Amino acid sequence: MTEAIKAGRTLELRPLCLRDARPLFALVDANRDRLRRWLPWPDANRSLLDSRAYILRVRAQEKLGTALSFGLWWKGSLVGVAGFVWIDPANRSAGIGYWLAREAEGHGLMTAAVSALTRHGFHTLKLNRIEIRAGVRNRRSRAIPERLGFCHEGTLRQSERLGSRFVDHAVYGMLAGEWRAR
Repeated sequence: MTEAIKAGRTLELRPLCLRDARPLFALVDANRDRLRRWLPWPDANRSLLDSRAYILRVRAQEKLGTALSFGLWWKGSLVGVAGFVWIDPANRSAGIGYWLAREAEGHGLMTAAVSALTRHGFHTLKLNRIEIRAGVRNRRSRAIPERLGFCHEGTLRQSERLGSRFVDHAVYGMLAGEWRAR
């Protein structure tokens, strides 16, 4: 099992486990309306069993080396999730995804978490490229890769369906050499 990652004094990224299902479901449920604006999955997580199934799925993906998901624990509480939503070992590349509860916004937590994940990806996983995609109109989400020096590589038009609408995605990338040179 992957070790926890410290991201500052008060934030820790811990691999999700089944005992996290209850706080994870409560967090999704409390933030469902705002999450569904930018993410396709909140309405598929309707029960504690759905949260358990999600955790089992990401743990299986971790064992296969195709994804790696962490709960974000701040001051003893679960406040979000971040991780490598896909890993391509053959090409040494991965994509980072993330979400944060409303009450945890504005404290720099997600920037710290994504920075720690990027460092982990390049140093521990030996990745060459990390990608982040965010809805073009999702300024808060886009600010994170921009703050961390990721390169805006372009826009994927109507890349994701959210309910009855399609959203464009801004694509950001960082290469291992660029991260080391910072």
